[in-house]
Amino acid sequence: MTSGSAPLSKAFRAAQRTVLGWAMRLTRSSGADSLLDRLPPVSRVPLLRDRLDPVAELGGLRERSPISPLALPLGLRGWLVTGYREARAVLADADSFSSDFRNLVGRGGLRADQDPGGLGMLDPPDHTRLRHLVGPEFTVRRLARLTPFVQQITEERIDAMDAAAHGVTAAIDLVSSFAVPIPALTISALLGIAPEDRDEFMAHCGVRFDIAGGIGGSLGAVTASLDYLRGIVAAQRQSPGDGLLGRIIAEHGDEVTDAELAGLADGVLTGGFESTASTLALSAIVLSRDEAARRVMQEGDAVAVDDLVDELLRYLSVVQVAFPRFARAEMEVGGVTIEKGDVVVCSLSAANRDPRLGSGLEQLRLTKAEASHLAFGHGVHRGVGAELARLELRIGLPALFRRFPDLEVAVEEPAFRELSIVFGVDELPVTLRPSG
Repeated sequence: MTSGSAPLSKAFRAAQRTVLGWAMRLTRSSGADSLLDRLPPVSRVPLLRDRLDPVAELGGLRERSPISPLALPLGLRGWLVTGYREARAVLADADSFSSDFRNLVGRGGLRADQDPGGLGMLDPPDHTRLRHLVGPEFTVRRLARLTPFVQQITEERIDAMDAAAHGVTAAIDLVSSFAVPIPALTISALLGIAPEDRDEFMAHCGVRFDIAGGIGGSLGAVTASLDYLRGIVAAQRQSPGDGLLGRIIAEHGDEVTDAELAGLADGVLTGGFESTASTLALSAIVLSRDEAARRVMQEGDAVAVDDLVDELLRYLSVVQVAFPRFARAEMEVGGVTIEKGDVVVCSLSAANRDPRLGSGLEQLRLTKAEASHLAFGHGVHRGVGAELARLELRIGLPALFRRFPDLEVAVEEPAFRELSIVFGVDELPVTLRPSG
């Protein structure tokens, strides 16, 4: 595998603008309504942050009741789950709750052909069949072969940042220089995307998670991404490479359709790229301000680093809400009666700070929580790229702070995303001091 180390910012931003324009055109032509515009302010709370923290209102909802009504448009009756035990129970129960996109078709102008594909909004047995195609590639054993590659691209990006500082104190954008390239290059290599296609490949995820323009805008970005990936799949179908897509085609042929492959690639792209890039960038903010945590990364003890990475994942919970679930029948969860057809949304950021999960969870701790957090979700839809994300964080963060122990955020207040399913920053100026 070759990684390449050229600056990504200008090419990536240009590609992202192209994709955003394409997505908006698709949105205008689709007739999809902006569901977000119809939401009352209280129902936007799960997507709001106070700097790095979920807003206080979210914790207040959890304290009053782990499940509370969620106002939704289009006649949908909704529930917001903020409690840890309740969220874990809902996410684990694929028999009682459906994730299928078809539950939304016909509402707000949404059409069947706007199905984002992939694993997130698919039920068993289809979900099971497709998960089995990609799951083996993301086991700890299989990912071990990627470790040298991730180490290589991490060092290349850090060397490039050091060189860009020209031996003097300088401000560098950590997102385009470090946080984006590491997961993007890793995922593109894993899938078998050609190096010359990586900028367009990366651009298709960032525009889809900020839903300030409404659900239609997000789905338009998904459509643009899938159209692009169908072209990649078609090329792989003609000449299978040695990446994940090529291997699936070689082993399963016509058992898996081009649409299914594009959806799988899109799911790997979004689940393995955007959330990891956001966690890398936001972790840098946290570590630059927390001397004890920064020292753990610099000293590099494997167990301590693993625990701190796990705690950063919980504390930041960059994927703020899980895919919606639709109740298949009337049931009771957490003392609340949920009716057939109700929409249930689990707040991962609220659940991961539930005092029932442990003590002191409003702050970053140096040891991981007593119970498993929900940063990657839970159950059959737990993020397939979870172990890959851990690998990149375990390699990237210690390397960054060993080379730049005095790294500081160069702005008083980073421009955090607003109303974003995947919380993060699009730019993060940091001050680097000469190494050595």
